[in-house]
Amino acid sequence: MKTIPNIIFTSIIILNLIFSGMARCADNTAIDPTNIYPKVKLKTSMGTIVVELDRVKSPITVDNFLMYVVTGEYDNTIFHRIVSDFVVQGGGYDIDYTAKKLNEDIVNESGNGLKNEIGTIAMAKESRPHTANRQFFFNINDNTNLDPGRRWGYAVFGAIVEGEEVLEAMAQVKTDYDEALGWEDVPLEPVILEKATLLPAE
Repeated sequence: MKTIPNIIFTSIIILNLIFSGMARCADNTAIDPTNIYPKVKLKTSMGTIVVELDRVKSPITVDNFLMYVVTGEYDNTIFHRIVSDFVVQGGGYDIDYTAKKLNEDIVNESGNGLKNEIGTIAMAKESRPHTANRQFFFNINDNTNLDPGRRWGYAVFGAIVEGEEVLEAMAQVKTDYDEALGWEDVPLEPVILEKATLLPAE
């Protein structure tokens, strides 16, 4: 008799995963739960980048990222932090530097074996481990200090497969301290993520 509630609970979880995995955006592109290496095209003001995501090693992180993609939440956002030879970070603010809405924080998958190597995409977070949400960054160097060790690291969930030169150009833009925002490393000329699109499965 004790197994019945467990069966019901498990069934509910499976149904939730199925329905959340089949979320659709305006152009009827579905998040296909069977596509374990989905690709996303990021059209920026400096060119186009295509990333391939790794759902095998980062299933929670990838599905979280894709939900923001297919609902248009990354469209017309800015890369608000660029540190030469370190990271290009964005996804959290619109072009007026207004914070975008947040979904729930996700579990930190930094122990998945993927490293913060040049050209990879990873989740930004606060100092506490399980606080990644919608902001992400590209590594523009081999940032081993961001990998897990005795402490939680920053979860890598994919890598650039097209447009490496665009990321290199982003890394070279001039930045400064913004007094109004109180932020370091803000691009003097906005670098905009104009459109994020989930590509059809190959």
